[in-house]
Amino acid sequence: MKVEQIYTGCLAQGAYYIESNGEAAIIDPLRESAPYIEKAKANGVKIKYIFETHFHADFVSGHLDLAKKTGAKIIYGPNAETTYKKHLAKDGEVFKLGKVSFKVLHTPGHTPESTTYLLKDEKKKDYAIFTGDTLFIGDVGRPDLAQKMGSVTKEDLAGWLYDSLRNKIMPLGDKVLVYPAHGAGSACGKNMSSETWDTLGNQKKTNYALRADMTKEEFIKEVTDGLLAPPSYFAENVKLNKSGYESIDAVMKRGAKALTPRAFETAANVSGALILDVRPKEEFVKGFIPNSIFIGLDGSFAPWVGALIADLQQPILIVAPRGKNKETVKRLARVGYDNSLGYLKGGFDAWKKEKREIDKIETISAKKFSKDFTKRANVLDVRKPSEFSGEHVETAQNFPLDFIDKNMSEVSKNKKYYLHCRSGYRSTVAASILKARGFEKLINVHAKFDDIAASKIPTSDFVCPTTLK
Repeated sequence: MKVEQIYTGCLAQGAYYIESNGEAAIIDPLRESAPYIEKAKANGVKIKYIFETHFHADFVSGHLDLAKKTGAKIIYGPNAETTYKKHLAKDGEVFKLGKVSFKVLHTPGHTPESTTYLLKDEKKKDYAIFTGDTLFIGDVGRPDLAQKMGSVTKEDLAGWLYDSLRNKIMPLGDKVLVYPAHGAGSACGKNMSSETWDTLGNQKKTNYALRADMTKEEFIKEVTDGLLAPPSYFAENVKLNKSGYESIDAVMKRGAKALTPRAFETAANVSGALILDVRPKEEFVKGFIPNSIFIGLDGSFAPWVGALIADLQQPILIVAPRGKNKETVKRLARVGYDNSLGYLKGGFDAWKKEKREIDKIETISAKKFSKDFTKRANVLDVRKPSEFSGEHVETAQNFPLDFIDKNMSEVSKNKKYYLHCRSGYRSTVAASILKARGFEKLINVHAKFDDIAASKIPTSDFVCPTTLK
């Protein structure tokens, strides 16, 4: 038996490859099917099953393309209604894979159809559970992502989750391995560990949601407390996972068109496409195509795309570092943005070489910020409210990047603003959005917040009343 976790850091997502005696199963695959097919081919095995733990909200699963190309059977747990062919498993149903087997444990709570798959080894001994978003390392799945079910509330779902954990998962042996669908950085939970797997016994000791003396009422309160609104693209990704989507091959072919600067500019003008610049932030601030938006590949790219580009059908033109064009198209497709129209051939250097118009964002260091700062300065802190409440520049206004569209009316084009975050990534994203919308008096602070706090600028650790929700 072979069990391999295939972890994708930018999505904080874990897919799984399980192999036994010439047969393989894939659990929660990403959109692109080639890596799984190539792995099975290299090992001389046939992919027999594609197990889905639930309808994913934060990415588009690759189950449809993978099933079409391999003949593998798509398996969902109870209550998973789809428009395509799949096997709707019953609670307790067993699937044989070579010399091992998977037992279906219906564990509703994160969503109604959420299912955990218990892997039994060659000796029929419990070996591992693939928990999806039911149980994370250090946390559990949030119960507010599937509320459009008549009168069912997040509190109802949290109650279901409590029962699922205590009746289906916690009775299992302490040595059973826990393999979740996500780790730290995912918006599907509140406080996940950076570890991507653990033993169930250790989770029983350390995971707040698995406390033996915890009542259902306490669990519901703790799990539902402090939940931020989910990104708008979550609901759209669920629809795609339930109803189907265009083949990744067609998406890649359309998006991988190399466009000369002239053709790129024409395409932008004719289509109304958003120009998405994914280069490192240090390169972007020195020069970019006017009205383009920065979301760098070297950060949490896909989640920020999903949070900031409201329409999944939005046409997108790409400015990428050399050799990263196809990767950008693929990473957009992972979260349902399938309408990439092509990329700038030769990158931004080709644009500059033709002496086409460029724009810049004034960018300074923490040291320069400390010299320029006065208590009359307008400072936009684009970190999350929880970060802001920990410590912030004393006169700063919390302007979370997550909610920039909702809070746009709170800033004025007549004022000069200093923008900062924790590292310079989010502030560059925010500055590019403001710049594209006509804000010219922007100064981007490219610095770690620790360096800002260590300068002579006064900071405070209370929640400022100007925090924007």
